[in-house]
Amino acid sequence: MGSAGSVADLDRLAPSAMLRGRFFRGPIPMAVDTSQFKNGLKVEIDGDPYNMIFFQHVKPGKGGAFVRTKLKNLRTGRVIERTYRSGERLDEADVQDRRMSYLYQDSSGLVFMDSESYDQMSIPLERVGEAKDYLKENLEVDVLLYKGNAINIELPAFIEAVISKTEPGIKGDTASGSTKPATIETGAVVQVPLFVKEGEKIRVDTRTGQYVERVK
Repeated sequence: MGSAGSVADLDRLAPSAMLRGRFFRGPIPMAVDTSQFKNGLKVEIDGDPYNMIFFQHVKPGKGGAFVRTKLKNLRTGRVIERTYRSGERLDEADVQDRRMSYLYQDSSGLVFMDSESYDQMSIPLERVGEAKDYLKENLEVDVLLYKGNAINIELPAFIEAVISKTEPGIKGDTASGSTKPATIETGAVVQVPLFVKEGEKIRVDTRTGQYVERVK
């Protein structure tokens, strides 16, 4: 079975994503009411998957109880605020996390392999965003699937990568606090201390893009 092509191609395959091997199907989603709200709950709102990042039950002196929520769009990262009446129900989102290893980039996008089944999936570059700048061969990531389609990936908090290009290091300069740009093997540009040299391996925080330390 061929790999998925464009974003439109993938969307036409909903509710199951076409993989290089088989279909991925998640558990059947259910409706949840406000008594089941919790941080990390995945719900569907207006056709998009959201992650609940905040909720607060409120019992006013007058009127009915309600719940304030903040929800993060799993496609775009945008956070919205919504209020629900006590007992109101929302549909759970058909969302799964799959541990997969990055293999390579081809004309259809970035190719990942399921760490358990060895099935392969191609994800369009535009769905991955800046995370692509930290991908290296065999790096394990969590691929987020919505109705079987990959909509985003979550990198490990830290990666180790070799510096492929930077200005010569300054011997003994370990405390000045000055930095210089360095390109790591994945293509990302990281600000590193002046003493760090080309060819050295460093640890990078993928959440901030910041240098952490040299790795021996």
